[in-house]
Amino acid sequence: MICFCADRFEWRRIWQNPGEISRPGFADMARALLYRRPAEPSRLLIKHGSQVYSVRLRRHRRARRYTLRIHPSDREAILTMPPRGTLAEAKDFAQRHGGWIAARLGRLPKAAPFHHGAVIPLRGIAHRIVHRAGERGTVWTETRDSGERILCVAGELEYLDRRVHDFLKREARRDLQKASQRHADALGVKVKRLSIRDQSSRWGSCTSSGSLSFSWRLILAPPFVLDYLAAHEVAHLVEMNHSPRFWKVVARICNHVERAKKWLDVEGNDLHRYGIQD
Repeated sequence: MICFCADRFEWRRIWQNPGEISRPGFADMARALLYRRPAEPSRLLIKHGSQVYSVRLRRHRRARRYTLRIHPSDREAILTMPPRGTLAEAKDFAQRHGGWIAARLGRLPKAAPFHHGAVIPLRGIAHRIVHRAGERGTVWTETRDSGERILCVAGELEYLDRRVHDFLKREARRDLQKASQRHADALGVKVKRLSIRDQSSRWGSCTSSGSLSFSWRLILAPPFVLDYLAAHEVAHLVEMNHSPRFWKVVARICNHVERAKKWLDVEGNDLHRYGIQD
């Protein structure tokens, strides 16, 4: 980046005596230029056995140490670095945990991309994706005479994956808005905004301003699981913590807390495999 300034900027003096800068605004800019960190690579490559793994780097200002986690839908390792961490330390940390990365990636459930003939859960019920090229419309559900549930997708085959994703996100938003509003009414609180994302580390979140965020993958789970997550996040509008008081609020509006938590512990990770490529 090239900066132009009407006045002469004494770079040599600033470099030698950065504390002497007195002109308003220049001190902050000078420090940023003098002490800024060079551009960093976004990934590291580490070797474990005969395999080479790509590790995504993420620097976080609140991190106190180096940490690793596996992104279940992107199927990659993410290394979080503290503000003053170095690339050398990050690479050493990742290399020392190469066995952990290999084991965790190896245990990920098999990917289940959206294509014609694939079977996916919708509200906990298995549906087979069926491409209907000659029909008008987008995506809808039907039940065959045999009792099999199918998810019909119109249009060109190349758009099938995107259309299924869009359909599931719309359905997730509709169900979560309905459940969240019901629980908010019961508690006398207001949901100001609801967003749908593909979150990997949590199923939902809540801000103190009243904004809720959920993973669209909850539409794949049975309805009682989605309902519990909606109740959980709405309850945070009353208690922004996980104290005993918070769990009492959740129990007041949801009578299947333990059942839903158990389902997520056992089956939740499997939801991340749908709609991703091998």
